[in-house]
Amino acid sequence: MIIKDKIFTSFAVNDLQKAEDFYTEVLGLKLTKNKMGLLEIASGPGGRLIIYPKPDHTPASFTVLNFPVENIYEAVEALEKKGVKFEHYDGNIKTDEKGISRAEGRPSVAWFKDPSGNILSVIEE
Repeated sequence: MIIKDKIFTSFAVNDLQKAEDFYTEVLGLKLTKNKMGLLEIASGPGGRLIIYPKPDHTPASFTVLNFPVENIYEAVEALEKKGVKFEHYDGNIKTDEKGISRAEGRPSVAWFKDPSGNILSVIEE
């Protein structure tokens, strides 16, 4: 079969150093630089995320990375203390004053952006 069992994902940023600072200092992730100088985040057995520079980067209009958390309120509070601003929606998706969506039958989610405008979320397990 052409598909291997170790798959990975990637997304672009417009400034690799700002991304490295944000993902390590604000989000507390452990990054490594691969052989090509790109940022990598290990995710479970064999999984990984690659962050690469693209000077003319245009952020996607959808969530590119989700972080499962045990308590969404505590996660939002902790990230706000580090300067993260949460998105607020009042359409098909509605968020409260903290930026948390608590739709019935769905997990609670709060969205925020990285320095390149990529949409990320914390989602309560």
